[in-house]
Amino acid sequence: MTAEKSSTSKTPHRTAARLAAHSSPGADGHPNARPSRFNAFAQHTAHLAGRPGTFILAATIIAVWALTGPLFGYSDTWQLVINTGTTIVTFLMVFLIQHTQNRDALAFQIKLDELIIAMEGAENRMAGAEDLCDADLEALHDAYRKRASEALETLEKRRGTR
Repeated sequence: MTAEKSSTSKTPHRTAARLAAHSSPGADGHPNARPSRFNAFAQHTAHLAGRPGTFILAATIIAVWALTGPLFGYSDTWQLVINTGTTIVTFLMVFLIQHTQNRDALAFQIKLDELIIAMEGAENRMAGAEDLCDADLEALHDAYRKRASEALETLEKRRGTR
């Protein structure tokens, strides 16, 4: 066994980190694969939706609509135009933004997992905590809340003895 193989087998997370640093998994999970059209569209749309220009455009559309009210006699059709338009945009944006948030949350979780695995003394079982059922997550949360409380008590005792 060569030195490179032995160091890789002892620290597989470092190998994974090096691979991740040099390649970007795409839609099919393979390194260097291009993201799907939907992923690219969703990310681009979510990015544009959060820009000031998009807000100004939306406010301008509302202002123009409001100013045309007297022209159309504030008719039901005039009201239906804005109601239908905003409903369609809201409906579609919910799915696009949720998709983008799910991707961001997953990427964030992967980064946290890498940090947990890379740290000496960290409990590696925490790296997959997001996959636990709700009852197990609550139990884990309670256990860590207790540990945090005990650590705080210890810290306060040490400060009191100084």
